Amino acid sequence: MSKSLRNMLIGVPVLAGFAMGSSVYAQTDNSQLINQIQNYGNEGRSNSINQVTNVNQLQDVSPADWAYEALRSLVDRYGCIVGYPDQTYRGSRALSRYEFAAGLNACLNQIERLIASSEAVLREDIETINRLLQEFEAELATLGGRVDSLESRTAFLEDHQFSTTTKLQGEVVFGLAQEFTSDNDNQAVFQDRVRLNFVSSFTGKDSLYTRLDASNAQPFNGVENAATTYQTAPNDNNVEIGWLAYYFPIGEKIDVYLPAVFPLWQDFVPTVSPYLDSFTGATASLSSFGESSPIYKIGLSEGGGVGFNFKPLEKLTISAGYFGDQSFDPSQGSGLFNGDYSALGQLTFDVTDNIQLAATYVRGYFQNADSEEGIFDLGVGTPNAARPLDERTITTDSVGIQGSWTLLDSRLALNAYGLWTRANDVASSDDSDIWSYGLGVAMPDFGKEGNLLGVIAGVQPYEGGVDNVPVHVEGFYKYQLNDNISVTPGLIWISKPNGDKFEKNGLVGVVRTTFTF
Repeated sequence: MSKSLRNMLIGVPVLAGFAMGSSVYAQTDNSQLINQIQNYGNEGRSNSINQVTNVNQLQDVSPADWAYEALRSLVDRYGCIVGYPDQTYRGSRALSRYEFAAGLNACLNQIERLIASSEAVLREDIETINRLLQEFEAELATLGGRVDSLESRTAFLEDHQFSTTTKLQGEVVFGLAQEFTSDNDNQAVFQDRVRLNFVSSFTGKDSLYTRLDASNAQPFNGVENAATTYQTAPNDNNVEIGWLAYYFPIGEKIDVYLPAVFPLWQDFVPTVSPYLDSFTGATASLSSFGESSPIYKIGLSEGGGVGFNFKPLEKLTISAGYFGDQSFDPSQGSGLFNGDYSALGQLTFDVTDNIQLAATYVRGYFQNADSEEGIFDLGVGTPNAARPLDERTITTDSVGIQGSWTLLDSRLALNAYGLWTRANDVASSDDSDIWSYGLGVAMPDFGKEGNLLGVIAGVQPYEGGVDNVPVHVEGFYKYQLNDNISVTPGLIWISKPNGDKFEKNGLVGVVRTTFTF
């Protein structure tokens, strides 16, 4: 019962007896109340409570009890009692005093709301409530004690919780994998990756992501472009900052992405790859290439940048962003604007509720073609595609088209893309063309809710006229054991993974176990 209504009732002359009774009761021995609490404490816990609107629906409330008629009149007039979904109180037994007090408390709360909204409440109902309050004072005190206990426990948790603004998210991956191409002499491996993500919000509409990563999962020698999503950044299981970024809105139509370290285009740009893209997580496709178009892996940086999503129309999203690879380095030839960079623009159209199309352009600048990873990051593309023109300083212009179609009540999703990149030598007129295209098929909830069957076929980025075409075929099946654990076996096959016509094809088998919390 709310304190404001109790105070109001005490102030009404007709309730003076209740006020006196309350004073006397406060001086009595607490042992009687403790016994009543113990008697009533375990009642009503096995069933959920739903609202009913007529006391006659409660089949086991005895009409012989004087309180029955009083309760019936209140319920019929104010619609304020609670009962169990089967409209009984666990069989044919009499309604317990504690359960009756719960119904009375609901009526008190309802009448208080009416009074607060200046609606009329009959004086005779106030008198009825006064009598019921005196009769069920101990039971109502029990309810109040439970509320006070909950408030005390809540206050304790608030005082001792990690943060009032931050939530912890985690992902742990165990990967058992084997590469079967004998020329590379790769051994079977058991690898791991751990991510702890602290998500903070200060306004309710913004999000600050601080992610800690640790991993020992490196790709297989000779087939680095068959890297799984958890093999993209091994660091000998040292705990490092894996991502730091802030999202916030400007008005109703603009969302801002402000990364400080290790940003991805897919962090804010729609990749038009439903169910297969988990943003380098380990809950969708096995391979990094299989997530979405490689255009979203061009020019990823160690530094920061900025990104925007603007929705001028309900079905149109305009995305734009800039990443500076050495934005943190004040040395000559580095910094936010003088080092390697990439800039992206994309138009995404929601043609219908289940069809989406996107057109993307990325401009990049790479000194010595970023000799470690090249144009493409996260383990996609042949060596010639990633580092064209003999690792000279180059600019790149990339154009991509992506589309997806979800059908059969979201039981089947198709996505397709095409990518063309022109690399130009800054010091000469030399250039090179790079191509990639692919098709993905995803069947969510296949066999069980939460499962995912996926098949991906495409061509890894390759240098036209130089490389043999590296065809990529991947199949996997994620089995969701429960809300927090999934097991995903699968195979990744690539013909001529490095674009060399004399090399053998690559085949990688993976069993990935993912724990999320």
